Amino acid sequence: MKEIHFLQKNREKWAKFEKMLKSGYSSKPDDISGLFIQVTDDLAYSKTYFPDTKTTAYLNHLAQEAHYIIYRNKSVSRSVISSFWLHEYPVILYQIRKEIIYSFIILLISVIIGIISMLQDQGFERIILGDAYVNQTLVNISKGDPLAIYKSMNQTDMFLGISLNNIYVSFLVFLFGIFSPVGTAIMLIKNGIMLGTFQTFIAMKGFLMDSVATIWIHGTLEIFSIIVAGAAGIVLGNSIVFPGTYTRLQSFRQGAVKGVKIVFGLIPLFFIAAFLEGFVTRYTHAPYWIRFCIIVISILFIIFYFFIYPQYQNSKLKNHGKHWN
Repeated sequence: MKEIHFLQKNREKWAKFEKMLKSGYSSKPDDISGLFIQVTDDLAYSKTYFPDTKTTAYLNHLAQEAHYIIYRNKSVSRSVISSFWLHEYPVILYQIRKEIIYSFIILLISVIIGIISMLQDQGFERIILGDAYVNQTLVNISKGDPLAIYKSMNQTDMFLGISLNNIYVSFLVFLFGIFSPVGTAIMLIKNGIMLGTFQTFIAMKGFLMDSVATIWIHGTLEIFSIIVAGAAGIVLGNSIVFPGTYTRLQSFRQGAVKGVKIVFGLIPLFFIAAFLEGFVTRYTHAPYWIRFCIIVISILFIIFYFFIYPQYQNSKLKNHGKHWN
């Protein structure tokens, strides 16, 4: 993108932001912090492609002024950490709401494929899950505890191992977007078929209710994290396939930065899901109402933070004259 196009694209936005800083609105740093994020992104872009220009100097001055207003009454921890999850991340989630839906649909179709495949071929589970896992599960079923595998490791070791594995899987789903959205779709299909196959395998052995009440204690947050990571991968893939007015490299850089932010924002969910799987899921004989309460709480949290709250944050920014790209 040439400098003149960059100016034309963002001039109105910068002017509104500067006007807000000079007005009495500057007494509300929490409201203006979301706007500051976009200006700093523009400054980083300008420094990369238009260094030593008046545009970069102007944005640098604007960012410094906004920084002072926002952070003069905030601690570093609140301004840097809290602001990300309270302001920036919800707005990003709103921007990728369609990609989240696409990712969910791909995973759902894959789960259905796994279910149908199991119903048609009862040896299918060994192809997808592996002989060792299937054999161990059959042994557990014969003992009356089909999900005893969640009790097989030390709680702390299991928590740490699952945390790292969840982060690894989600980043892999995201990074496969480098091969276009198809790359991420392949990873989602793989995970969806595994989920559908396992759930059907357990159900066919007569333990559907037990498996749902147990697996989805941690699975609700874990699977949704994979869906959001899939959305990040779609964003990355689209940045390569559909660069728009940017060069393909410029578009890829922007898509990569946004995708990394999306996956990074999921880290708390990775740890919560791992904690539940390592310390709670193992209680496979806990009353159903306790287990389903945890599942419902997880679902309500997802609905609020990933759908309702982003809508609120986006509306709030729009009311203050901010238009996100």
